[in-house]
Amino acid sequence: MNDPVKLTFPALLGNSFNSFGDLDAMAFVGEPAIRYKEVETRINAVIAFLEKLGIQPGDKVSILSSNIPNWGITYFAIVSMGAVVVPLLPDFAPTEVEHILKHAEVKVLFISNALLPKISGIASETLIACVDIEEFTLIGDVKSSVIFDQEARPEKVYQVEEGDLAAIIYTSGTAGKSKGVMLSQKNICFTALKGTTIEHFGPGDRFLSILPLSHTYENTLGLVVPIFCGSSIFYLRKAPTPAVLLPALELVKPTVMLTVPLIIEKIYRSKILPAFTGKWVIKKLYQVPFFRKKLNTVAGKKLRKTFGNQLRFFGIGGAKLDPVVEQFLLEANFPYAIGYGLTESAPLLAGFNPKHPVLQSTGPAMQGVELIIHDPDPLTGEGEIWAKGPNVMIGYYKEPVLTEETITGDRWLKTGDLGMFDSKGYLFIKGRIKNIIIGSNGENIYPEEIESVINNFNFVVESLVLHKEGKLVALVHFNKEEIDLRFRHMKDEFSNYTERKIDELKKELHAHVNARVNKFSKLHMVITHVLPFQKTATQKIKRFLYK
Repeated sequence: MNDPVKLTFPALLGNSFNSFGDLDAMAFVGEPAIRYKEVETRINAVIAFLEKLGIQPGDKVSILSSNIPNWGITYFAIVSMGAVVVPLLPDFAPTEVEHILKHAEVKVLFISNALLPKISGIASETLIACVDIEEFTLIGDVKSSVIFDQEARPEKVYQVEEGDLAAIIYTSGTAGKSKGVMLSQKNICFTALKGTTIEHFGPGDRFLSILPLSHTYENTLGLVVPIFCGSSIFYLRKAPTPAVLLPALELVKPTVMLTVPLIIEKIYRSKILPAFTGKWVIKKLYQVPFFRKKLNTVAGKKLRKTFGNQLRFFGIGGAKLDPVVEQFLLEANFPYAIGYGLTESAPLLAGFNPKHPVLQSTGPAMQGVELIIHDPDPLTGEGEIWAKGPNVMIGYYKEPVLTEETITGDRWLKTGDLGMFDSKGYLFIKGRIKNIIIGSNGENIYPEEIESVINNFNFVVESLVLHKEGKLVALVHFNKEEIDLRFRHMKDEFSNYTERKIDELKKELHAHVNARVNKFSKLHMVITHVLPFQKTATQKIKRFLYK
């Protein structure tokens, strides 16, 4: 795909509608698809509807919904008329929704029926209408005379420029404070086009969407990219549990999926690893590199079959992939790809495709983006990753001081991530700077590396390593159901057999970890964390809640 002159949604969507009009664009799994020319008609109808509601270029319009075709249609309508879209994560609490609606001065909210309780009792001086996104009907009696007409066309022609504000995306980060990232038309469109220089996508590709569209990762790469490229996108009617996802994979046979590490890590630890550790002989063989690679190759074929056997791009982003799991994917010849970026860069900064994997790297900088290591350590080469390019955000909404702290005068974005380059220009992420623990002798301790060792121990679901009173403490969430199942034969002997087994596992885990980490990273204590940790949209643990 050649870069067009103008990096705006109206220009690029126009290219798609002209080129792919009769092709399938969006569908629910197992249901009739909406063709590209129908998407264009529906976008125009939503723009006409917004005009009747009094929406002007620059006005804020919000979307609070699960993934459905109308999500993308509404999004494209908003940005095509020069208004500003404010996506809301379905997992936001009602208080967060209310804060964002007020802070962003949202005028119209498109919402799905299932999420209506999120706005019950919410008061906002700027909000003039709420719209059922599934039917495009008004909720309540506000402006009740305004009716959605699916054949209507906009009354105005909108001149949208590259520098115009297109979206304000409120992050739900690991640090706690939600910030409104302002992305321009050019920010998003540039990222979508240059993302295709890492991997080409086209009319033959089928995307299965399982991450929230309100997050910039799925938004840009799982919605904007395929629509610009003439691909088809498929959505699930229900949450992607195994019972829903497995039949969908067989039906759609996706060629492209975007995920976060937690998804593939769960599959590896719950389905693949037990097959290699259940029997003593296989367990011993799996510890020998030669046999491990052979076994991983066989497992990889089965895994590809599970995903429909036509998958060619399995994108992983949003957090660092566990090295043990990545080694499996590499040896299994599974078509995984790694990307790195931030909401503040719309989001992609670096990445590699399935043909060029490098273990634990995020690949080289994306075309058109500059990445440098600021003030690198002379011994290790590690330092903060800074980025510059047309995809770097305008700034944080109503946060000029925070914007100045994050973007330098010459437009370098301080990512807050610690990293280094190898001799070929591949980027390696060490972790978030704010997460690094400084040891008693001044050494850097990376909690993510210790957590990787913990998470690959039997019956561990997830963990969090904290610094308490000068010592390292691990909060560990064990898989109680699996322990119950595996050791149910002890039930007659001990009334509290599960708790006894978890106590044993904690001691074994403590010794296991301390035998595998450096002397600065040894754990002082392992504590059972009964409930799953609270997470962001990309399934990173909200660390601030546990400090």
